[in-house]
Amino acid sequence: MLVLDKLSKTYDGARSRSVLRDVDLVLASGEYIAVMGESGIGKSTLLNLIAGLDEPDAGRIWLDGVDLTGLDDDALTMLRRESMGFVFQAFHILPYLSLAQNVALPLILNRVAEHEAAARAGAMLAAVGLRGREASMPRELSGGELQRVAIARALVHRPKLLLADEPTGNLDPDSAAQVLALLREQVKTRQAACILVTHSQAAAATADRIVILTAQGLREAG
Repeated sequence: MLVLDKLSKTYDGARSRSVLRDVDLVLASGEYIAVMGESGIGKSTLLNLIAGLDEPDAGRIWLDGVDLTGLDDDALTMLRRESMGFVFQAFHILPYLSLAQNVALPLILNRVAEHEAAARAGAMLAAVGLRGREASMPRELSGGELQRVAIARALVHRPKLLLADEPTGNLDPDSAAQVLALLREQVKTRQAACILVTHSQAAAATADRIVILTAQGLREAG
């Protein structure tokens, strides 16, 4: 479903710095992997390349048979809206919108009818344990609950690929464990391939497999 072939990225500056080199990866639908590695090794850069937010210097990225490296900005924007979901450490929940409105945003951007978007947002909030909270405002929720909203928003448009960048970094251990269990359950239920970038061994242990990003590329853990 997702294929990375010899992906490389170098940043030019006062000193040219190679961040990624010869990264290969094959990810199937419904597969949930964790990417670990030292700070500064390029884990977030890897996610940015996969999302089309940055361009590789070499290599190719295929998502469901589409070569992302051959798309222009408009096509990449449409692909992100339709086929990708994102979960971040900082939640990025809009404070002036209700929970239902936050979750419905990807559907509205994809021009889903308002009544259908509302129904699907309510169903997703129920799926993440927030049934009946559609009208609640973000300020009324705990950190763990806000991350549940972020997961609901990331999955509501049924993306093919979910990218999660340190999604439990701001949560206490109990909330983190609950969110990770929910993330795995939803990925499996909806058959969305998922890449979890994390420094946490506990978080990585919830994945189907762990890969380590090194200066020479990705390698399987263990």
